[in-house]
Amino acid sequence: MDNNENITRRDAIKRMGAVAATAAVATVSTSALASCAEAAGINVHNLKVLLINGSARRKGNTFTLLNEISEQLKKHSIESEIFGIGNRPIRGCVACGQCHAKNLGKCVFDDDVCNQLIEKMGECDAVVVGSPVYYGQPAGQVLSVIQRMAYAGGAKMQGKPAAAVTVCRRGGATAAFQTLQMPFQMLNMPIVTSQYWNIGYGSAEGEVSKDDEGLQTMRTLADNMAYMLKQFATGTAKFPEREQWKMTNFIR
Repeated sequence: MDNNENITRRDAIKRMGAVAATAAVATVSTSALASCAEAAGINVHNLKVLLINGSARRKGNTFTLLNEISEQLKKHSIESEIFGIGNRPIRGCVACGQCHAKNLGKCVFDDDVCNQLIEKMGECDAVVVGSPVYYGQPAGQVLSVIQRMAYAGGAKMQGKPAAAVTVCRRGGATAAFQTLQMPFQMLNMPIVTSQYWNIGYGSAEGEVSKDDEGLQTMRTLADNMAYMLKQFATGTAKFPEREQWKMTNFIR
């Protein structure tokens, strides 16, 4: 790799992902990947994940799940930021096309959190989007902002690992979970999985903290996220150890 090339760490990580994918076919050696990462100036201890709290409640059940992910990422020396979209109005996309026509790299409307999130995506290596379940769907405000991010600022999301997290009282979480993941697949973003679908159960604020299996699923998701990021960066990551499975049923 040309050391004189003007390349950011984020761009380098995306390239590492491409190299890692090619390695399975081309049998690129682990040392070669590590050397390339070193030449690109990648520091695997300086990786960062953006955690988007799509709930209007600042410290509700969605936050509790995302915080579990954040705390687990710390154990892997990976920084994270939980960004709450808040309870102020968020625009839906109006299909004006100005973001592309003017090559803005952001939404033409700058009166909500959308462009803040696009900017933060440019500074982060991965993203997790969390949402409560409303009528079997993600919250409307998080759908609006993710759709605009993907269309106006998709270049900052391309190729970065992503995951979705949902929380509900009883049902509808799987449909909401699938909906949140759809944009990632159109942006070539590797989907980070866990031991189960990334779902927690709880109604009252903070009640999801009683869902032992849901919390464990978040920790496993964080472990897999850390593994994927480090593997993309160096090709030398150690596969994560697994906790003993905690099964939580609806009826206790």
